[in-house]
Amino acid sequence: MYVGRIVAVGRTPEGRNAVMYRVSSRSFPNRRTVRTSRGLAVVPIEGHEKDIFKNPYIAYNAVRLAGGPSAGSGQVAVATNGSQTDPITEKIASGMSIRDALVQSLIVLDYEKDDFNTPRIAVAVARGAAEGWAGIVRHDGLHVRSFRLVPGKVFYFATYEVSDPREEYASDFRAASADDAARWIVSGGRFAELEKPVCSAAALETADGFDLAGFTVEAK
Repeated sequence: MYVGRIVAVGRTPEGRNAVMYRVSSRSFPNRRTVRTSRGLAVVPIEGHEKDIFKNPYIAYNAVRLAGGPSAGSGQVAVATNGSQTDPITEKIASGMSIRDALVQSLIVLDYEKDDFNTPRIAVAVARGAAEGWAGIVRHDGLHVRSFRLVPGKVFYFATYEVSDPREEYASDFRAASADDAARWIVSGGRFAELEKPVCSAAALETADGFDLAGFTVEAK
């Protein structure tokens, strides 16, 4: 099944919180995940840089970290499918709650004005928190909610087909590292059933904050 871009928030069996993001694409598969000074970004691969002139929505920061009061003594990890990553992260860093940062950023930017009215999706979680947050803005509405985190389980939703944050959209989840988490959303659990993976990004909780890792699927 093809569901487009995917976000996920969950907890490892050992109790470490995580967020993940995956690009699945039929139209623009020539992309990769890169580490930047701000976090993890999705960009065109070499030779396809001009694709951004065909679709301005295909390059963006996908995962970033924020401090701030809502993170307690740690950090908050944010993962999204577009430019909303930046305002969500910055609002949290300024002291806004995760819920309000998701609501305000998603409603202001709105869904993407492409040929498919692609929704903007986002997840966020604080280190040590008992709940993770998820949000989506579609052409027909806005939905932001929390999930109680369960060890060994991740909640996910996507831009198409499963485009609503619901508890039934869940998978088993195991990851010993951020790299494991980035690979899990490509080929682990329920994600192995979802088509056309391109690249991914993940943040996994550590004793000091979050580790980040990206993964790019080798072209066949």
